[in-house]
Amino acid sequence: MKKLIAGIALFGTFAIASAQTITFDKTTFDYGNVKPGSDGIRFFTVTNTGDKPLVLSNVKASCGCTTPDFSTDPIMPGKSAKIKVGYNTTLNGGFNKMIEVFSNDPANSRSVIYIKGNVDANAPAEVVAAAVVAPAAPVDAKAAKKAAKAAKKVAAAK
Repeated sequence: MKKLIAGIALFGTFAIASAQTITFDKTTFDYGNVKPGSDGIRFFTVTNTGDKPLVLSNVKASCGCTTPDFSTDPIMPGKSAKIKVGYNTTLNGGFNKMIEVFSNDPANSRSVIYIKGNVDANAPAEVVAAAVVAPAAPVDAKAAKKAAKAAKKVAAAK
């Protein structure tokens, strides 16, 4: 009888351990000091260390300055996928942003990853000027309206 109970308990342990499991290559990505207007895209690697397919159902940033992109395709056991995270580097100063990752991992259905860094407000003048360049010639108001109207037509045609 003891062997039967021990066998059932052992089987129950394996049944619980048999699932999809989310793991990350890192939970915080430190941009360090970056120049205003520089490339703000970084990648987190998600690996399924379980034995059933892992599905990311949603990835949400804590604010509009951070834009995550991910696939809802199943991540097979032992395989990896990337979560692409973009930060708006035109915003000067330090940042520390939270990104929530929702999956079908029964133990970690909500995981949190972070990005942090500093957009250097003291960048060389030519770098800052390049980010906020004014048109070389004065803008004709009539021509600007005409261009805006044409752009709307092109957008509507798509």
